[in-house]
Amino acid sequence: MSLEEQRPAVSGPPGSNDSLLAAGIGMAAQWGEALGGTEKLHMALNALEPELQREHEIKVLALKREEAAAKRKAAAEEAEAARKAAAVEAQQEREAAAALAVRDHTYRMRILYASVLLSLAMLGGGIYTIPLNAWIAAGLCGPSLLALVKILFLGRSDASDMRTTSRLAREAGAGGPPPPGTQPPMA
Repeated sequence: MSLEEQRPAVSGPPGSNDSLLAAGIGMAAQWGEALGGTEKLHMALNALEPELQREHEIKVLALKREEAAAKRKAAAEEAEAARKAAAVEAQQEREAAAALAVRDHTYRMRILYASVLLSLAMLGGGIYTIPLNAWIAAGLCGPSLLALVKILFLGRSDASDMRTTSRLAREAGAGGPPPPGTQPPMA
């Protein structure tokens, strides 16, 4: 009969699930039975203790390496996720800037068309009113036309433009109708 056949089922302390401890206690029990005494068992345990400590240290080092590898992997995944999020955000910002540029261009083109149309209408009105009233024609074709183009097309206005326009409007209204002999015959 060998020692392996006589191996008793020895477990660790109650509540312990450490298989290494159970194996160590099992070995100690076998040594105790084989050697036959507490002194010999004590010597065997003293001989087994350094080996168990080395195995424990090796397991602790392996666990630390696994933990460090898991931390590196988590940090790499987090950095990759942050890089992807930054790329998505940059793409969204570019799309928003492009949409804003299109909207701004459309707005400016509409203002340009409106200012051209209004300028042509004022110019046409000024040309039409030249035979009837020269002051109104001057007001429609003169500084007020330039001020309107400056306001709508360039997007700025000067105080002097507004003063000139309002002065011309007052003068045109105060001029009254032309003398009776200067009006062209109505057809």
